[in-house]
Amino acid sequence: MRVFTRSVRKFQSAFQHRGVHIYPRVVNEKNPLSTSNSRSSEVCRCNRWSSSNSHMMIPRRLYADKVDVTGGVESNAAGPLIEYNRRIAAGELLDGDVCQEAILRELQRLYDELVENENACRLDKYAATEKTSRSRWLWSRLTQQSSSSPVKGLYLYGGVGTGKTMLMDLFYEQLPSNWRKKRIHFHDFMLGVHSHLRKHKGVADPLEVVAGEISDESILLCLDEFMVNDVADALILNRLFKQLFSNGVMLVATSNRAPDKLYEGGLQRVLFLPFISTLKERCVVREIGSALDYRKMTSAEQGFYFIGNSLSGLVKEKFQQLFGGKETPAPKEVEVVMGRKLQVPLGAMGCAYFPFEDLCDKPLGAADYFGLFKCFHTLCLDGVPIFGLHNKTAAYRFVTLIDVMYENRARLVCSAEASPIELFEKVITISEAQEKAPRTSSRSKKNDDIDICVDNELGFAKDRTISRLTEMNSREYLEQHAANLLQA
Repeated sequence: MRVFTRSVRKFQSAFQHRGVHIYPRVVNEKNPLSTSNSRSSEVCRCNRWSSSNSHMMIPRRLYADKVDVTGGVESNAAGPLIEYNRRIAAGELLDGDVCQEAILRELQRLYDELVENENACRLDKYAATEKTSRSRWLWSRLTQQSSSSPVKGLYLYGGVGTGKTMLMDLFYEQLPSNWRKKRIHFHDFMLGVHSHLRKHKGVADPLEVVAGEISDESILLCLDEFMVNDVADALILNRLFKQLFSNGVMLVATSNRAPDKLYEGGLQRVLFLPFISTLKERCVVREIGSALDYRKMTSAEQGFYFIGNSLSGLVKEKFQQLFGGKETPAPKEVEVVMGRKLQVPLGAMGCAYFPFEDLCDKPLGAADYFGLFKCFHTLCLDGVPIFGLHNKTAAYRFVTLIDVMYENRARLVCSAEASPIELFEKVITISEAQEKAPRTSSRSKKNDDIDICVDNELGFAKDRTISRLTEMNSREYLEQHAANLLQA
């Protein structure tokens, strides 16, 4: 149900700025980014392993004729397809999307199979054994018995903005509360895996112990944004998931990539290929074929994305206006996974200020960003540059930063050299590079842009980042953020 109880217009007057090109346009109304979610502690301590965000869905406009999807099911039936149909009937979602409905039928089928096989799948956490993870691991070593689930999982993939996360959340929200289940972003999941591997250093097979811990806690694992671009992740995924599946774990995952395209072109990919076979063996693979990007269908004429080459100090000025004298911004320290600490230049009342260089030009990664947004709900980011070959690494970090912000439904205030699309114009895939006109006598090498970055992974990820930046600056997203703060 929509929770748009507060208009984002309450958050916008601090962002009036004459003579500056603003993308999207800022509405001239009352108090901007005020918040009641203050953070008084200098050190923010974050629980990395058990993170699970409960998102409020942004209503989507769906363009297709609504069809009868209940199939005569009794009125007390449950499941994602039933709930989807109820929301359309209630006007919470408008119309229907035939591509999404096809996926919802798959999710409903999976839901029904899980309910039917609840005992065989050991889903009820209250009926599960109380053995510790180490004793469970020892018992499995002694018995050498495999207990793969009788129900296969589901791997959903599709283009940017096709509603994968919304569909997963719709499925997850319908699952009984007594089930052993977890919904988590893939980045966050892998950070937890690496953290637990270090904790069990010295054990004969720490990966087997970690797999036992995961399956003991969550026999149904829902991973959003499944992507592999790290060689350390790639090298352990096959053994980890073979053990998880052997322990009875069922996987529901969303991804921009088909299984065969995962970690494409990555280092030592030959060692990763067995994981793809394991994944396809234990999951039904389905593509979401919608050509629409629902994120770009929001009212993107709002937001706090400032464009210009001479905006030095603007974002810091806006940051200072967030508090209205209620708290003095000061340097903060955020504790992240593995005992590391992230220095925040300025922070107050749940808002953090960073120059772009401090977040994306330094050796930081997903762990640091997740730690940051466990403690702050708003980021003021100053000076996002146009990306190219010279700052490819910073571009990768920026993509990860936006992914983590989106996962945590954080709010972004930033200044940038160009619009989201223009930021990535120099980043292209190999196929895009091959489509460029061949050199002739009138087009020589000296006419090439030497800052063009040809990178498949980054070229593929940029569309997701552009799409998310668009949605994060929309009225709907900001209203959702405001409502979340009121409920916190």
